Amino acid sequence: MTIFKGALIGCGFFSRNHVHAWREMSDVRIVALCDADESRLQAAGREFGIARLYTDAAAMLRDEALDFVDIATTVSSHRALVELAASAKVAAICQKPFARSLDDARAMVGACRNAGVPLMVHENFRWQSAIQAVGAALHGGVIGTPFWGRVSFRSGFDVFSGQPYLAEQERFIVEDLGIHVLDIARYLFGDVERLCASTSSVNPSIKGEDVATIMLSHEQGVNSIVDCSYATRLPRELFPQTLIEVDGSAGTLRLFADYRLQIHSGEGTEIRDVAPRALSWMSTPWEAIQGSVASIQAHWIDCLRSGLEPATSGRDNLETLALVEATYLSAREARSVDMSEFRKEAR
Repeated sequence: MTIFKGALIGCGFFSRNHVHAWREMSDVRIVALCDADESRLQAAGREFGIARLYTDAAAMLRDEALDFVDIATTVSSHRALVELAASAKVAAICQKPFARSLDDARAMVGACRNAGVPLMVHENFRWQSAIQAVGAALHGGVIGTPFWGRVSFRSGFDVFSGQPYLAEQERFIVEDLGIHVLDIARYLFGDVERLCASTSSVNPSIKGEDVATIMLSHEQGVNSIVDCSYATRLPRELFPQTLIEVDGSAGTLRLFADYRLQIHSGEGTEIRDVAPRALSWMSTPWEAIQGSVASIQAHWIDCLRSGLEPATSGRDNLETLALVEATYLSAREARSVDMSEFRKEAR
């Protein structure tokens, strides 16, 4: 069995999930860690028993024989690190948001293409067990041809305590969370022809928007609504659950709270439990997201082994990033946005 040797760049809040998920795989070894913060780096090394520690990514890529690098830093460093990996001929998996701009994202995709190395975006939400179950049922034709959908994430969960930098971002919910929900809409319903969006700011303690509603017209004829909020106070907090509705020509799909998938068709109505598989390192309420990390990283290794392009490749993620940019443009100018301009550039 081939063992894939990887290194992690970035030892912050979410990166622990990456390392735990890598450790689930018998054919992966994380041999080195890198972080500019020496104390955080040392703490991660002790926690996971990894001795090869670097504060400089270039030195690590020079000194280590790696099959891939996992970039789990904040977005401002992504382009430089992806291009550094490409120059070292090392495959890269990069956290979302992939890039600050489409220009940066296109440059990163081009650098890896020219270097002949795979590039995947760690766009993990579509890899949640419940989302995959919805996709399998929908794409399997169980409700016929879909014509309407809704992907909804509404919460009042305090994401700022673990990631305080989010409160300082001028662009918040669409760039941090909406990017996931828009990617789910693409996964389920296909690419988008046009969109119309509105955003609002409810929490006075943060700089960016915390509510967004986006109407999408998809190329395959589906009309969908993507809505996300971190200002919604529910009787029971559902974080981090995404709720989904799909209407089709022969039935309906509904992903309810607590990972209950209802499939209604001419054959009757069925309720399935599509909750994430429990792993020893998971913690409440993060299980669905942590499970999706394990799934997307397993997919990455499968693609490295087979030579196939990842489902959430850098090239594919250009489409999701274009939706984020179009959402901000639509909300800012209060108008519908045709995606053809963004897509021409992205493709």
